[in-house]
Amino acid sequence: MTITRWLSRRSPWFLLASAGVVALVIGGGAFAGLKWTNTEAFCIGCHEMRDNVYVEYKDTPHDRNASGVRATCPDCHVPRDTGPLLIRKVEATGELWAKLTGKIDTPEKFEAHRYELAKSVWATMKRTDSRECRNCHSESAMSSELQSERAQTRHERAKRENLTCIECHFGIAHKEPEGPGPQEIDFSAE
Repeated sequence: MTITRWLSRRSPWFLLASAGVVALVIGGGAFAGLKWTNTEAFCIGCHEMRDNVYVEYKDTPHDRNASGVRATCPDCHVPRDTGPLLIRKVEATGELWAKLTGKIDTPEKFEAHRYELAKSVWATMKRTDSRECRNCHSESAMSSELQSERAQTRHERAKRENLTCIECHFGIAHKEPEGPGPQEIDFSAE
C-alpha cells in the first residue's frame, strides 16, 4: 500500500491531529534547543570560551556582587525578545565556523582575534542601544541619589549626547583589548 493510498483512507481529522502532534514535537524541540543554548553551561561548554573570557568574567561584579544577582553569558549576549533572539541564534551559527576551523582554539589565537570579537559585540550593543544591559539595568529603576556625583554627571551627559551603556562601561566583565574602545569608533562607517 502506498503512502498516498494510506493517507486517502484516513479522515481529515486524523490527518489534522497528526499534523498538530508533529508541529508540537518540532516546536517543543526547537523551544528546548533555544532554552538549552541560553545557559551558561552551554556557553562555556567549549574550551575557547571557558578558558578565555569565562576566566576573566569570574569574580567581576557581573559574577559576584553584594546583591547576589548574577549575570551569565546569555544575559549580556543574547536578546530576550523572540525576534531579536532568533536573529542572534542565526548569527551565532556563523561563530560555529570559527570553532570548526580552529580560528580561536588556542589562547594565542584567541588573543589575536580578541579586538575583532570585542568590536563585533560593541557594534551590536551600539546598534541596539545596549538592549541586553538594559534588561537588568533599567534607567527608570536607577536611583541617581545612590550614585556618586561623578556617576550622576556622566549619566546626565550620556543622556544629552545619546550615548549608550557600552560607550563608558566596557571592559568590566572581560579584559579590554588593545585598540580604540567603543567610544572612539565610528560604527556607522562600518
